[in-house]
Amino acid sequence: MSAPLASLKILDFSTLLPGPFASLLLADMGAEVLRIESPTRLDLLRVLPPHDRGVSASHAWLNRNKRSLALDLKRPEALEVVKLLLADYDIVLEQFRPGVMERLGLGYEALKAINPKLIYVSITGYGQTGPYKDRAGHDLNYLALAGLASHTGRADSGPVPLGVQVADVAGGSLHGVIGLLAAVIARQQSGQGSHLDVSMTDCAFSLNAMAGAGYLACGEEPGREEQILNGGSFYDYYRSRDGRWMSVGSLEPGFMQQLCAALGRPELAAQGLSPRPEQQRALKEALKVEFEKHDFTELCELFAGVDACVEPVLSLGEAVRHPQLQARELVAQVPRGDGSTQAQIACPLKFSEALPAPRHVGAALGQHTDQVLGELGFSAERIAQLREGRVIV
Repeated sequence: MSAPLASLKILDFSTLLPGPFASLLLADMGAEVLRIESPTRLDLLRVLPPHDRGVSASHAWLNRNKRSLALDLKRPEALEVVKLLLADYDIVLEQFRPGVMERLGLGYEALKAINPKLIYVSITGYGQTGPYKDRAGHDLNYLALAGLASHTGRADSGPVPLGVQVADVAGGSLHGVIGLLAAVIARQQSGQGSHLDVSMTDCAFSLNAMAGAGYLACGEEPGREEQILNGGSFYDYYRSRDGRWMSVGSLEPGFMQQLCAALGRPELAAQGLSPRPEQQRALKEALKVEFEKHDFTELCELFAGVDACVEPVLSLGEAVRHPQLQARELVAQVPRGDGSTQAQIACPLKFSEALPAPRHVGAALGQHTDQVLGELGFSAERIAQLREGRVIV
């Protein structure tokens, strides 16, 4: 198939996780993504362990299907290269703190003057406005300020660091992609570009969803293990006799009946929908006792044929080997460039016709510099001068 986003050409100035994850999705769907990387400032993802053949596995995954142009953006010659690229690359993705791109001469207004159709996506921790706009932060901080951490975790031990970066990815990356594609559609109708201000804290705040709706409409402040879906009911994780865990989401009566019947306690099913906290606590304690009577393997076998919304908590290695994830082809073999391949998480989006196969893992710093400058009409002599002047690598 012709890749769905093959018409998009994106200059990606971002580093770390949110921006690169967003542009990975776009590149997997066919967009041409050119990373503009600093030859003097280290991208931490290039050195983040673990390493495969000396290359960070995270970098090789996040930056697959993208080209790399190494430019020292503090040099005026580099600014001229970016301006030339804007004739063709009419989408910019950046993740600096507010004001940094402006100081480099690469802010939205400056670039819009060159290409009025420019779509410019800025992903930051706190947004382009407000008293926190210049404040440093990481995923944990955004979740804390957005209220999510206040009703996540255990009542007796407090919030817990999550195993994935929710504010970075669900907040910054996914909302960035949604906004970018919406701007593309709007541009098709109006002919005008736009500047998207994507705050990871804003987007994390919106993920409060049902808890947020309840507080704003009814003044009900959510607390840890006080709601149906955050541990305040039997909807939870249960330990097996040998220390593994099972997830139980048997909310509907039919599922609850099957859960309790499978455990040999059908009389417990009537308590499943009780709104009384004390009955929910009693039900949870009863279920804990029943799960702890069985080893993990026994529980997996017991619920394999029971449609009760009960599934084992798998390690990442077990998840990779699970028949459902294998059937969905969620692991791809991506060319390294030396004839070998690297296993990576595949694009999870499924179209009626398959997406093109991944082209290559994340590129070395400046791997495509000569190629890109050649496409812009730079002679070999001029490229050599820029390299000698440390404008490029």
